[in-house]
Amino acid sequence: MPFGQKHDASGTIIDFDKVYNELIAPTIREAGLEPLRADEEMTGGVIHKPMFERLILCEYAVADLTTANANVFYELGIRHAVRPWSTVMIFAEGSRLPFDVALLRAMPYTLTAAGVPAKDDGTKLALAKRLRAARDRAADSPLFQLLDGGGYDAGAPLFQILEGMKGLDIARLKTDVFREQVAYSQQLKSNLADARRAGLEAIRGIENRLGDLTDLETGVVIDLFLSYRAVKAWPDMVRFFERMPRLLQDTVMVQEQYALALNRNGQDEKAESVTKELLKKRGASSETYGILGRIYKDRWERLVKDGSLVRARGELEKAINAYLQGFETDWRDAYPGVNACTLMSLKDTSDERLFKILPVVSYAVERRLSGGSPDYWDYATLLELAVLRQDEVTASQYLSDALANIREPFEPETTARNLRLIRESRERRGEEVYSWMSKVEEELHKV
Repeated sequence: MPFGQKHDASGTIIDFDKVYNELIAPTIREAGLEPLRADEEMTGGVIHKPMFERLILCEYAVADLTTANANVFYELGIRHAVRPWSTVMIFAEGSRLPFDVALLRAMPYTLTAAGVPAKDDGTKLALAKRLRAARDRAADSPLFQLLDGGGYDAGAPLFQILEGMKGLDIARLKTDVFREQVAYSQQLKSNLADARRAGLEAIRGIENRLGDLTDLETGVVIDLFLSYRAVKAWPDMVRFFERMPRLLQDTVMVQEQYALALNRNGQDEKAESVTKELLKKRGASSETYGILGRIYKDRWERLVKDGSLVRARGELEKAINAYLQGFETDWRDAYPGVNACTLMSLKDTSDERLFKILPVVSYAVERRLSGGSPDYWDYATLLELAVLRQDEVTASQYLSDALANIREPFEPETTARNLRLIRESRERRGEEVYSWMSKVEEELHKV
């Protein structure tokens, strides 16, 4: 299934985490089974060894076909190729299924206008019934239905083929071993959460105990990589990247975070090179352009401190353009948009683009809030926009919301830095700076 919040074809936001937690997982338990969802280790399109193990070894599977997610259909194809039965398909009512799966026996469920499962016991009962019926071992894979209709043993042909591939013996793969691997990974993630609270040395200790990263679940490797980010250990992030399997190194998300770490580690030229190469290979992305904008922004600030004002103006314009390109790539992502607004407000002369884009950025982040599950950056964006508009009441409201949703220490530091830049630019131009603006910065620095 998809993870997090996704838009369907009509633009409606669907909260798939709530679909899992409120509909799928409770129903699986009701059917006497144990729910297990792959973590967000699929970021960047990586399908790692544990994912294939889950698709092959799990005795029962539920596939949510809503939004026609490419990863979901790829996994469903693998599942139908190796499991003749026990795969239950569901989709949100109103979704349009592709032709090749539209004729399959998928079960609809109902969403509210907020994109969460409707309180409908009938759907849960029907899904639980499907799961219990899957134990009857009736072929639900269209491929095996075809083979069975042609006089083949529905349980044998493709399993025999797979058994001949690189020594893979399905009959000897034990589900209890698979479950132990899953439990081991979940425990590691719990240990990493504790280590992030304890500090850098605790994270390094876990890395040292893990040894070779090749056979670890992708989710664990990514979690360790981002744990170094959580404690602002930029040199460790750069070093750890070199240890990661090549498959992971090449993913978009890891490349982006690697560039972020390089820049924070003072290697801005290499960070710029990595980011530009990523844009060249993978195309425009609001996140990638946002990181490129941050590289130019940091460079601009260093040049200002060094007194190289002519060069600084050039880097500031490059930063604004990068952030604007990021926002224009995906107007739903307000982060590059608000950064473009802030940097335009720092210029010595008025930038007409600021007055055009500011309301668009405001609307983008307000739509995210209305979709449910806002995060720190949503509130921080609204706080920053309120400061740009010199709106003390609104700024105070969103400051409280932002402080209540902090996840990592670099988040409030980033916001405080932006507010400082806004304040200093106003002071430099001789404009009035209100005392409440400094107090907002102070509150952010207290965290």
